[in-house]
Amino acid sequence: GADLANLVNEAALMAARVGRRFVTMVDFENAKDKVMMGAERRSMVMTEEEKKLTAYHEAGHAIVGLNVPQHDPIHKATIIPRGRALGLVLSLPERDQLSVTFRKYKSKIAMAMGGRAAEELIFGKDDITSGAASDIQQASKIARAMVTQFGFADELGMVDYSYEQQSYLGTFQSGQAHSEEMQKRIDEKVKELVDEGYETARNVLTKRMGELERLAEGLLEYETLTGSEITNVIEGKPLKRADDDEDDSTDASGTASVTAIPKTRPRKRSGDGDEPELEPEPTA
Repeated sequence: GADLANLVNEAALMAARVGRRFVTMVDFENAKDKVMMGAERRSMVMTEEEKKLTAYHEAGHAIVGLNVPQHDPIHKATIIPRGRALGLVLSLPERDQLSVTFRKYKSKIAMAMGGRAAEELIFGKDDITSGAASDIQQASKIARAMVTQFGFADELGMVDYSYEQQSYLGTFQSGQAHSEEMQKRIDEKVKELVDEGYETARNVLTKRMGELERLAEGLLEYETLTGSEITNVIEGKPLKRADDDEDDSTDASGTASVTAIPKTRPRKRSGDGDEPELEPEPTA
């Protein structure tokens, strides 16, 4: 209830900022993105090289996520800085999940490593960046939980090595109760799972290099793409956006363009004989 109230309030604020007196689905979509991904930081200055690197990094996440088994659908990809991230790819489950399979956790690790794998394949190992720090943390956290909590490591058995305790203050560690040798085996297994995910990401991107290139170009053109738009860009189809001119979807040869640059259309005035605007006029 509180989350929904926060979402509605945020949508109302966004509508008010652009001078609307009612809330549309666009406002709700933007509010949801802000709540889930953080506020946009359009004032942040990025060089063309940084934008290009971010586009390939996020495209790597998306391509891997679309091509590993049991992964949640890709909801949106953006290279607009949000929160502390220069860009991100958001995947959302189609329904509530009460349990997660071993295969899906491995797919999550592979997608998390897709950004670093794309950087290495496109720019070379000497030019990879620290932008994958949060991805590495996420992959390591998933892999460690698989080993220490979920019993997914056969050689370690179905034993809880996390030693987490619950209290009214939340979850806390009660101290390590296993040997240094066991800790070393745990760390080795965690590294093995993360390395395996990285190799999976590299293999997917190597086989689908053309899709990676097209999606990165699409992100550089549009900055933000929805799940369906990502699919269209990968397949080489033009995007059909309301603010795109029809002529922009084809090039000089008549071939459909992968990404048409959006144009801003002037707002229609009610006195021009066209359809009146949806926004209601005030009455005396």
